[in-house]
Amino acid sequence: MNLPLADMSSSNLALPAIIFTLLLIILYALFNSFIGGRHKRLPPQPGGAWPVIGHLPLLTGKELIHNTLGKLADTYGPIFMLRLGTNKTLVVSGWEVAKECFTTNDKIFASRPKFAAAELLGYNYAMFGTSPYGSHWRHVRKIVMLELLANHRLEKLQHISRSEVQNSIERLHELCKSNKKALVEMETWFGDITLNTIFRMVVGKRFSTAFEGSGGEEYQNALKGFFNLFTAFVPSDLFPFLRWFDFGGYKKTMKKTAKVMDEMHDKWLREHREKRNFDGVGSEEQDLMHIMLSITKDEDFSGYDVDTVIKSTCLAMILGGFHTTTVEMVWALSLLLNNEEALKKVQSELDELVGRERQVSESDIHDLIYLQAVVKETLRLYPAAQLSVPHESIEDCTVAGYHIPAGTRLWVNLYKLQSDPNVWESPREFRPERFLAIEKNFDVKGQSPQFIPFGAGRRICPGISFATQVMQLSLARLLHEFEIKRPSEEPLNMEESVALNITKKIPLEVVLTSRLSPQIYK
Repeated sequence: MNLPLADMSSSNLALPAIIFTLLLIILYALFNSFIGGRHKRLPPQPGGAWPVIGHLPLLTGKELIHNTLGKLADTYGPIFMLRLGTNKTLVVSGWEVAKECFTTNDKIFASRPKFAAAELLGYNYAMFGTSPYGSHWRHVRKIVMLELLANHRLEKLQHISRSEVQNSIERLHELCKSNKKALVEMETWFGDITLNTIFRMVVGKRFSTAFEGSGGEEYQNALKGFFNLFTAFVPSDLFPFLRWFDFGGYKKTMKKTAKVMDEMHDKWLREHREKRNFDGVGSEEQDLMHIMLSITKDEDFSGYDVDTVIKSTCLAMILGGFHTTTVEMVWALSLLLNNEEALKKVQSELDELVGRERQVSESDIHDLIYLQAVVKETLRLYPAAQLSVPHESIEDCTVAGYHIPAGTRLWVNLYKLQSDPNVWESPREFRPERFLAIEKNFDVKGQSPQFIPFGAGRRICPGISFATQVMQLSLARLLHEFEIKRPSEEPLNMEESVALNITKKIPLEVVLTSRLSPQIYK
C-alpha cells in the first residue's frame, strides 16, 4: 500500500495550509492523548506509531493485514487500538470481546464509517450495507429482511438456483462425455452459478443474457473493478483534510464505474416499470426489482428518492452475494481435494443417503450432515471476510474494561477469532468432524460468538440463507455426480490473496469424470 505523491506545482498556495493543518493534527493528537490518558483507561496501543500517519506503516508490508493484526494480538491481547491517520481503530480478535461488542454495545457499534467508496460507488451511502446507522438503514434493512431474504421468499425462488445448478452440471457432463475427462477451472464455474442465480432473483434475467443491446461488456468490467475499488487505499479516508485531492486517481475511477453501473440499473428499472404498466407481472415473475417497485412507491427514505433506493439495494444484493459465495465454494473444494479422506466421506454420505439412481435435491440437504460440516469448517478457516466490514461507535462506551471514544472504528479479526486454540483443537487444520462433536451446535447465524463468519448483531450479513443454500446445493451436486481429482499428485497451493475477502491466489483447476449412470441425465 504505497501513498502516491501529488504534483503540487500548480498549487503552491495549498502547501502552507497543509503543513499548518498537519501541525494542528499532531498537537491535537498529543493533547488528546495526554488528557485522555489521565482520566480514561484506553486499550493498549502497539509501539512505533508515526506522527500524523500513526500505525499505518504496520499495515503496508507484504504480509496480509489479518495476519499482521493476528501477530499484534499475540503481543497485545484480544483488544488493542491503532491510530490510522486521524482515526482511532479498535481491533478485536477474541470471541469474548467480540461478544461484548455485538451484544452489550451492539447498537453503539451499529454504524459504518464514511469513506470514498461507500459515497461514490454506494449511491452516497444509500446502499444499506455501507449506510451509517439511522432511520434510512433501519428502513431498508427491514424491507430486505422481510420482503427479499426471508426464508419464505427464498423458498419461492429455489427453482432458480436449482435450474442454474442443473444447467451448469449438464455442461460438465457434456465435457466429460466427449473427452472422458475434463479439466475445469472452478472459480469460473462456481461464479457462473452464483451470478446467474443472483441476477435472476434481482432483475429477472441471467447474467449472460442481461445485457442485450449495448453496455454489457462495459458493465461486466465495471462489476469486476468494483471489488478492487472497494478495497483501494484512498488517503482522504484516513486524512479528511485531503478530500479535495485524488491521489492515484481512485475517485475518478470510482465515479466512472458508478456511472456505468447506474446506467445499466436505470435501464433495467425502466424495463420493469414498462412491463408493470403494459403487461402486468405474475407472482412467478416477482424478482427483487419488481417487489421493490411494489412496496416502495409511497415510501419516504430520509432524503433519498425511490429509484436511488431500489438501484442501490439491487446492486448491494448482486455485489454482496456474488463474490463471497463463489470464493467460499472454491475454498471448500480446494480443502477437500487436499484432504482426500474428507472427500471420500462426503461422497460416501451422498451415496448412502441419495444413492446413484437419482440426483441430489434440496430436500436431501438437511440430512447431509457431513457436507454441512465441510461448509462450516470452510467458513471457519476462510470466513466470508477476513476482517469484519468496519463498524463505527456512535457514542462513548466501555469494552473489556477499556474506554472507547465515540467515532472509533471497529475491526473484528474473524480469521484470528475463529482460530483460537482455546476453542478449537489444531485450529488451522481442516477437520469437518469438529462440527459433528463438541461444536455441533455452532451455527453460522451469529449466535455462537466463537464462530461468526458472517458477523453478528445488527449488522450481520443478511444473505446467510442464500449463500449457504447455493453453496450446499452446488457442492452436493458436483461431489455426487463427479470424481474430482487434482491435476497433479502435488497438493493444491493454498496461498491467499485479499480482495473483499480471502481469495485463492492460484486458480483452482480440477480433473472431472462422471461417476453416475448416464441414464439419469436423459
